[in-house]
Amino acid sequence: MNKLTIRKPDDFHVHLREGSLLRNVLPLTSRVFKRAIVMPNLDVPITSIDLANQYKKQIIEIERNKSNFEPLMTLYLTDNCSLKILEEGFENGAFFAAKLYPANATTNSELGVTSAKKIYSVFELMESIGMPLLIHGEVTDEDVDIFDRESVFIDKVLVPIINRFPNLKIVLEHITTDYAVRFVESNQPKLGATITPHHLHLNRNALFEGGLRSDYYCLPVVKSEFNRLSLIKAATSGKACFFLGTDSAPHLREFKESSCGCAGIFNAPYAIESYLDIFEKEEALNLFESFASINGARFYGLPLNEDYITIEKTPIKVPLFLDIQENNKIYGKIKIFHSSQILNWKVNENLDN
Repeated sequence: MNKLTIRKPDDFHVHLREGSLLRNVLPLTSRVFKRAIVMPNLDVPITSIDLANQYKKQIIEIERNKSNFEPLMTLYLTDNCSLKILEEGFENGAFFAAKLYPANATTNSELGVTSAKKIYSVFELMESIGMPLLIHGEVTDEDVDIFDRESVFIDKVLVPIINRFPNLKIVLEHITTDYAVRFVESNQPKLGATITPHHLHLNRNALFEGGLRSDYYCLPVVKSEFNRLSLIKAATSGKACFFLGTDSAPHLREFKESSCGCAGIFNAPYAIESYLDIFEKEEALNLFESFASINGARFYGLPLNEDYITIEKTPIKVPLFLDIQENNKIYGKIKIFHSSQILNWKVNENLDN
């Protein structure tokens, strides 16, 4: 197969940042994806209707006259989340979903939830109005090994939530373990999961290949080869509970290459090509459209996209960096996932077919 035409995909988990970063990275998502669920963990988290509307307006202004990209906004949950704001924002379309960050689990999560039990009233309301709950599924207890945080979260936090709120629609985001794969499979259709391209390509050895590789540091961290292979099997299975979410998370070079590097991998420029590399190796190209364009939309109750894109079997060398520009001047760089590597597929520049 030398060409693949699929419905235009959706990215159901992406970080677009703000300011100059937003203006530079947004076009790399919008040129390929029709819709994207935009994460709310900005420097000032999206905790109100006004903040969500302002952020959405900024995104739409950047894309005006360029694409029909649709950002789906999320509410950042805190211990003191307002039920009134949540319900009103969901009903008027300001919020598509709500995001649970355990406090201090990842970038800008300091104001996240300290205990899920504190917001059970929030989950009860979300269940009643049909609002999806998106979860960064890790505990942050100091006595839990970082490689076990996802499985411990499932057992100690997620299981009680599912048992108490059986009709709450939940997405366990960027899963990284065989344990999570099996748990999601056993709890569908109310539980779904996104899988990133970097968790399909990397295992934890990559973090130490030739030295400490901060460019491969993300949260949740990449796991063992056994877990990576389980993720590949899940993503290429065609099962409706697994769908595309890049978790593309750009950081300027100075914040990645430091004594305390930020967590996040920037994969937006070649996300589709990265996924296809895995699907081709697994002889599952016929199932890629389901993973990228159908499963997630159906899980969220969204209409399937009517536009199409074509991806061609054309080798392409991934650039090392994306230059971040402001007023025609370069002021920073972001390392691109797969930088300097050859990928075998390329999204056709003439995207609409």
